[in-house]
Amino acid sequence: MALVEGTFLNIEPIDLEYAGIKKGSLEGEVAVVTGGASNIGLGYSRAIAWAGGKVVVTDINEDAGKETERVINAENNSDSALFVKCDVSKEDDVKNLAQKAFAKFGKVDLLLNNAMNMRLNGPVLSSPVSDLDQSFAISARGVMMLVKEFVPEMVKRGHGVVTYSATQFHYCPPLVGGTMYTAGKAAATSIIMSLANEVKDTGVYCFCLTPAGVGRFDPSKMPPRPEGAPKIDPKMFAMPGFHAGIPPEAGGAAMVYCLLNAEKLHGSGIIINDAFDAMDYPYPNRENLRDMKSRRLTDMELTLVLCNMGAGFTGFE
Repeated sequence: MALVEGTFLNIEPIDLEYAGIKKGSLEGEVAVVTGGASNIGLGYSRAIAWAGGKVVVTDINEDAGKETERVINAENNSDSALFVKCDVSKEDDVKNLAQKAFAKFGKVDLLLNNAMNMRLNGPVLSSPVSDLDQSFAISARGVMMLVKEFVPEMVKRGHGVVTYSATQFHYCPPLVGGTMYTAGKAAATSIIMSLANEVKDTGVYCFCLTPAGVGRFDPSKMPPRPEGAPKIDPKMFAMPGFHAGIPPEAGGAAMVYCLLNAEKLHGSGIIINDAFDAMDYPYPNRENLRDMKSRRLTDMELTLVLCNMGAGFTGFE
């Protein structure tokens, strides 16, 4: 598929057949993607449409949102995407989003909670409390409002998927995501995992995908290290299996794979590398692959994991 010309969006051509995704595999499905006009959210939106689904793209950036709608419709057909400007922290905006989504497509089958403000990334000691309020407003409160607008109808029909772009639950150098960012993300992840138990056996499936390392960056163009600091090979910053960051289009392929396997993922979380391994993704740089496999926790382990101190309290010496 040729790249749509004349767009300011930072995209590459998208065709998921190389990753084993069949054209039309999401035919008949309607998705809402929050934060769907940039980076991984844009990858999700384009990938779902490529796989045959309809996409309601929502974002606070109106220019990028309208352009995302145009690009997706140009890549597929004129009725594949609808953009609705929405601040997910505002109840009126969320209700307006739901009204327009149902009016356009009559239903919503897939709810992809992805919106977040990366600038809410400061430490506890130097951040204003308002930063934490905003982090929770977008991630936790926003996710809950979206769930309440879309999931009851999914339960009635016995069909649907709810997912969230998760991250680490606490700030841990050198991972990306400071305290305010991860606090909101952790709260939203907890909501999704609890929701999984609430909708068990209804035909609605819930999981989290952690799209770590998705983004277009060139390791060779990273800013210089401070004078006297040890030199680091820029290749070390490349994501496993890739020459640099994970392209958003690849992230979209991983999400489509997970949506198609949502029943197996219900009540669980998956890191994007594990999704790539499961789908036998054709990595462009297998030389830098390393074993990053995680394991699925039991429900009780998931419930108690945050009660542990650090990596897990083992007793006093």
